[in-house]
Amino acid sequence: MGRGRGGSRTQRRHFRQNRENVWKRNKPDPSSENPTENNGGDPSWQPFATQSLAFEEYYKEQGIVAPEEWDLFMEFLRKPLPAAFRINSSSQFCSDIRTQLESDFMISLQSEVSEGGEPQPIRPLAWYPENLAWHSNFSRMQLRKNQTLERFHEFLKLENEIGNITRQEAVSMVPPLFLDVRPEHFILDMCAAPGSKTFQLLEIIHRSTKPGLLPDGLVVANDLDVQRCNLLIHQTKRMCTANLIVTNHEAQHFPGCRSNKKSSIAPEIGTELEPPISQLLFDRVLCDVPCSGDGTLRKAPDIWRKWHSGHGNGLHALQVQIAMRGLSLLKVGGRMVYSTCSMNPVENEAVVGEILRKCGGSVELIDVSSELPQLVRRPGLKRWKVLDKGKWLASFKDVGKYRTNAIGPGMFSSGRNLARSMDHTGSMEQDEKHENGEDENIVEVLQSSEGAVISDDEEVSPFPLERCMRIVPHDQNGGAFFIAVLHKHSPLPANQGTANHLEGDLCSTINEQIVNLPTQDTENTNGLLASLADDTDETITEAPSEAELIEGEQDGVTLELDTSGKSEENGSEANQVPDDGEADPKKTRGKRKQLQGKWKGVDPVVFFKDEAVINAIKTFYGINESFPFNGHLVTRNSDTNHVKRIYYVSKPVKDVLELNFSVGEQLKITSIGLKMFERQTASVASCAPCAFRISSEGLPLILPYITRQILYASPVDFKHILQYKSIKFSDFVDAEFGAKASGLMLGCCVLVLSKDGKSTSDPIQVDESTIAIGCWKGKNSLSVMVTALDCQELLERLLMRIETGNGNLDSKDEASDGKVDVDMKDMEKNGDKESTTAATEG
Repeated sequence: MGRGRGGSRTQRRHFRQNRENVWKRNKPDPSSENPTENNGGDPSWQPFATQSLAFEEYYKEQGIVAPEEWDLFMEFLRKPLPAAFRINSSSQFCSDIRTQLESDFMISLQSEVSEGGEPQPIRPLAWYPENLAWHSNFSRMQLRKNQTLERFHEFLKLENEIGNITRQEAVSMVPPLFLDVRPEHFILDMCAAPGSKTFQLLEIIHRSTKPGLLPDGLVVANDLDVQRCNLLIHQTKRMCTANLIVTNHEAQHFPGCRSNKKSSIAPEIGTELEPPISQLLFDRVLCDVPCSGDGTLRKAPDIWRKWHSGHGNGLHALQVQIAMRGLSLLKVGGRMVYSTCSMNPVENEAVVGEILRKCGGSVELIDVSSELPQLVRRPGLKRWKVLDKGKWLASFKDVGKYRTNAIGPGMFSSGRNLARSMDHTGSMEQDEKHENGEDENIVEVLQSSEGAVISDDEEVSPFPLERCMRIVPHDQNGGAFFIAVLHKHSPLPANQGTANHLEGDLCSTINEQIVNLPTQDTENTNGLLASLADDTDETITEAPSEAELIEGEQDGVTLELDTSGKSEENGSEANQVPDDGEADPKKTRGKRKQLQGKWKGVDPVVFFKDEAVINAIKTFYGINESFPFNGHLVTRNSDTNHVKRIYYVSKPVKDVLELNFSVGEQLKITSIGLKMFERQTASVASCAPCAFRISSEGLPLILPYITRQILYASPVDFKHILQYKSIKFSDFVDAEFGAKASGLMLGCCVLVLSKDGKSTSDPIQVDESTIAIGCWKGKNSLSVMVTALDCQELLERLLMRIETGNGNLDSKDEASDGKVDVDMKDMEKNGDKESTTAATEG
């Protein structure tokens, strides 16, 4: 469900072509006399080295694990990462899938347990609520190659494609759990691609929602790169949600969309009014920043040969800027989680210490040790060093005068700035100052968490960084991760430091490298910045204060306004449109003309207000007036006469859209809403009273409000139409049901599985267990309008329920199978062609 026709597969192919599975190298056959025969004839081939002396020396010096644990730590890092996955808690088959794992696969896979390994082949993660996340003792490579694991592998692939499970590294599931998300929250995922954490956040806000209703919260998922936004959209489309907005911005410059006056938004809303919300602020912010990614060594072992200590140093300034922007967009009383898939303290504790220093007492690093008690985690570091060009630096005073533009005071444990000045004798003297040049409060700044004053020679963080969490591979047989949970008590201070004339130079350089990265086969594609070296001479800059950012937004200034003819300063060139309008006709011939909105290369978001079409849809399907239509329908085509798809947005998404229009479309929206209706373009559809069909994604939401074009089928007939895709009215097992089907109007209809085992004409109460699909009612037959994968999944779930529910259905079903088989062959020769054509169109 949720996959657009053809588009998402193209996107998936694109990303597969750009990532390298380094575990999947052909190894030489020891029995072969010529070792190059099994290596594609390449004599230079060598087994992949899972070691790095620079890596070992760096982390031994930092003391991230005790010396007695080092060998075990390295042993786990060199092993492939076991597969992990999460059950979609909002799926109607959630309990069925969990039961199948517990009573089927945990037993059937027992024979594959290896000696010396864990006793269970698969097991639920003890720290994840309600057994919804699972750990497998098999790596992805084993799942693909082992024949006895084929059924389990096919199960994972199918359920992941449908959206019932998400394959995701176990440690990557942790940050959203510490956000303490509730259904009414506005949530920002600042660096969201590839989208597994975004999907997890959507699950949480949708979980307690009843059929036909939507939560009061929303998720805004942002990413810098257009191509990674496509992957993000592909992931989240499986969720089928109307509470998601996908945007394409630099995270450190994410627009605040502050409206300080009433604005005329007549082209979009129809009246002059004040937007329901005056500024885009969030209750929760997930700040999973770009990082060096060495916590993912087990699934991306090519990091071993690329690893360099300078990667973390070069990213520190960008990470601080993104975190500060996240805090400025966070509501007072809100919570932000800062996380990385790196083990480097310069990217972790140093960033947290720097943002606490900038924020004063307005932000608190909170202790969450009592939450998820079964999750094994370690406290954050209080002291560390910085390695620059092969030299270990204990404090900022050790930084050479020509390296101060690359190594900032915020990278060190205490964060102290020792400014250098020349005295009258020409010698260098060091004056201890606060990083903002204010030395009167230095004693207060240098207070440790215990209240002791730190001496000049001692480099220990003054903040309670032990409240941060470090997850290491050998504690739970997973990857490495860093997590810090921050609470905003009051607005950020205005004197955080002003941006200098080189503001953004370093971050722009880093962003360009992030955009050009090939997508890795890892959860955190924002990691792995192997091209970033520590010899950068760019200036370390500071983020603007919250007051400055708000002031800029009030004045209508935004860092994302498209005045240069580019989508973004560092956007993908493949998505740019020339400004001069003199496109080469040879290049543009045969392509659909791009109708531009505010942002070049991005389809505009337009409220759909064609009353004739809306009334035709409401009349044809008998949609109850209690279903909110007004202002909730949008399209991505300014030409409303040629709209192909109509999307539905929830109330909070609608409010954000109205705010965005009122501030000049500061948000660059790449995806929004839930595809609800789609124009049927097959020739037979021209005879139908309504040209729009209900999409599979939108059906669960609108189903409780439909009163026409709806059928209730027995399990046997429901099973047959899933199996054969198209059946003549006269060939249904229940003749009365066939007659009812033939009496419907030509066009799209809804087929609901009857709960009492019989077809009925009485409306049923729609709940979480209701199974329904879209069909096309032709002149002589009924055809399904869902994908083959959806049919396969529903068929398997239906068979399981039949086996555990009503045993006598099987005999009746077997007696009718032969008749249907014959009729289906006849249909292929002489059958209802227009129904088949219309169904395939969808």
